[in-house]
Amino acid sequence: MKDGHILTLSCPDRPGIVHAVSGFLLEQGGNILEAGQFDDRDTGLFFMRVHFTAPKADFAAAFAPVAERFGMRFRFADAARPMPTLILVSKLGHCLNDLLFRWRSGLLPIDIRAIVSNHRDFYQLAASYDIPFHHVPVTAASKAHAEARLLEIADCEGVELVVLARYMQILSAELCSKLEGRAINIHHSFLPSFKGARPYQQAHDRGVKLIGATAHYVTTDLDEGPIIEQDVARVDHAMDVPTLTAIGRDVENVVLARALKWHAEHRIVLNGSKTVVFR
Repeated sequence: MKDGHILTLSCPDRPGIVHAVSGFLLEQGGNILEAGQFDDRDTGLFFMRVHFTAPKADFAAAFAPVAERFGMRFRFADAARPMPTLILVSKLGHCLNDLLFRWRSGLLPIDIRAIVSNHRDFYQLAASYDIPFHHVPVTAASKAHAEARLLEIADCEGVELVVLARYMQILSAELCSKLEGRAINIHHSFLPSFKGARPYQQAHDRGVKLIGATAHYVTTDLDEGPIIEQDVARVDHAMDVPTLTAIGRDVENVVLARALKWHAEHRIVLNGSKTVVFR
């Protein structure tokens, strides 16, 4: 983990923003380690991420006048603090297994507080990593209760990020709203192509030459949330659906891990239905 603090912000673009931010950090005794900015000409919005060190830790109140002057939405974060994370999974464990390995290897700046599943398949895997496992079955009749239990676990564990690691349940609009901007899903296609169920079968039926995976924020619209990361693999006419699925799972693992890393490092700023990612 890196030391220091991270400031992310967005506001209407106008002259003087970078000067005001850097001037504020100088006043706080700060030293900028890394900075990125983006001017969206389509929306007229300006986005910025600054990683800095400073002798103090509480900046929000002091920064408020600067933010008010420019109409900023901003956030300060501790760069050294792993992000408390909850992982949701169903019966396919490749993404879960990959995330656990990367986390244990120190490659992801997250703190996995618990794993929730609507099946019992991975309780032993969770136990091998000494992570609490919660079996929360979901049926049409119990869906509301299951989602309430999921939120209870998230609140109890102080979770800031929820990861749908091939969690094959459609979240209610109410739950999506409560998790807005802090729930990431991995979809096994290169969105916006092949939304919904069985995308590898859909891809095979269309004879595509590329298959992919997409990590995106969860919204009330299925598989249409702001896209964080995507990647593809080349395939050909000789490959059947199981082969496409096997190839695609490797892509899913990499795409989801990148998205989690960038989110946990506060490199992503929402821009309406899109994202700005400071890699």
